[in-house]
Amino acid sequence: MGAFKGVGALVTGGASGIGRAVALALAREGARVAVADLNGEGAARVAEAARALEAEALPISMDVRLKESVVKGVEAALRAFGELEVLVNAAGVDRIAPFLETEEPLWEEILAVNFKGVLHVCRQVLPQMVARGRGAIVNVASDAGRVGSSGEAVYSGAKGAVIAFTKALAREVARYGVRVNAVAPGLTDTPLLHALRQGHEGLFEAMVRATPMRRLAQPEEVAEAVLFLASAKAGFITGQTLSVSGGLTMC
Repeated sequence: MGAFKGVGALVTGGASGIGRAVALALAREGARVAVADLNGEGAARVAEAARALEAEALPISMDVRLKESVVKGVEAALRAFGELEVLVNAAGVDRIAPFLETEEPLWEEILAVNFKGVLHVCRQVLPQMVARGRGAIVNVASDAGRVGSSGEAVYSGAKGAVIAFTKALAREVARYGVRVNAVAPGLTDTPLLHALRQGHEGLFEAMVRATPMRRLAQPEEVAEAVLFLASAKAGFITGQTLSVSGGLTMC
């Protein structure tokens, strides 16, 4: 307990799923957590749950697609906590469809949230990490970005971009004491997954059968991997991508 005691942390996509699990896991370890999400009411509920764990928590309504929204949200977190030593980019969106059945508006939405959102938030949080000479960023990617996923061509491309960006950024900021890593979940029991699987039950059942551990990941299991990479225990780890997929992919 207390591995992150007093540490300022920002979690995007914090209202549900993996982001929620990460925010609450950080709170249990003593972090001061800014819970950011497009769903402001959901972020407020998670912040309330974090306070019930005796953690300081701040809900932030943030649209990671928009620079102005990100700037405003990061400034609010910095006013509240003084500094942000941990950043977890967990905001994400997806839709299952063959590539030839998709059009540019969907591509733009998926890229804006899953990739450009990471760029926006990192750009606003990193300067104060670099100035202080410490910080840890963990980007939530996906194993779809490592091996591809049928029906998720654009999503796979966006998450592949997150993985490549993580590596390149890690090289740039390592000299300043800032580490950048990624986790790549497989199928995870989140509200997003349940929304996606409607009409595609056969596909998801096949993927579970193809997973050596024969089940979905729980958000809390992914959160534990995130906390490890953000912690001092991973102090000499940067530019890496850790799969949390039950063996579905082995890279």
